[in-house]
Amino acid sequence: MNESAKPTKIENDVVVVMDYSLTVDGEVVDSSKENGPIAFLQGHGNIIAGLERALEGLKIGDSKKVTVSPADGYGEMDPESFVDVPRAEFPAEIPLEIGTEIQVAMDDGSEDIAIISDIKSDSIQLDFNHPLAGKTLHFEVTITDLREATEEELEHGHAHDDMDDWDEDFDDEDVDDEDEDDDDDEDDEEESK
Repeated sequence: MNESAKPTKIENDVVVVMDYSLTVDGEVVDSSKENGPIAFLQGHGNIIAGLERALEGLKIGDSKKVTVSPADGYGEMDPESFVDVPRAEFPAEIPLEIGTEIQVAMDDGSEDIAIISDIKSDSIQLDFNHPLAGKTLHFEVTITDLREATEEELEHGHAHDDMDDWDEDFDDEDVDDEDEDDDDDEDDEEESK
């Protein structure tokens, strides 16, 4: 790409590279110091909606503190996302400890993540809410680079970058199914988590 065509600010279809830290309940839960900077395609739901909107118009070198409410992050806690599984049907190899994260095969063949939230005499309660559901998110970000997206990136709806491994970590913890338009985007988000 020729430097004169380099974007000067964050807008839709621009690949953004940024350093960040995420603080929840006074504790830093994720940061680029550990995972490296994130690269994402602006306007395609690669990151949570509240953060994506707040970045619009920023330039390389800009820093910003962004507070994201649950509604613009991972949603509120959904009481219907708690499921009781009969203890007799619970796999014996999984440790019965509150907070244990497990992968659950769903009826449609997909897999989902759940956390053991309660242990009763006859059943185990699983919480399928995102771990950050109901939480206010505090981001500190610095934009380190901007570039035009390639045709392939626009077609796929996400950045193709050497930082894909970092994107994978960031999205798993911080960006779930927020504002996904189709299954391809959701798959891309899973890859970039």
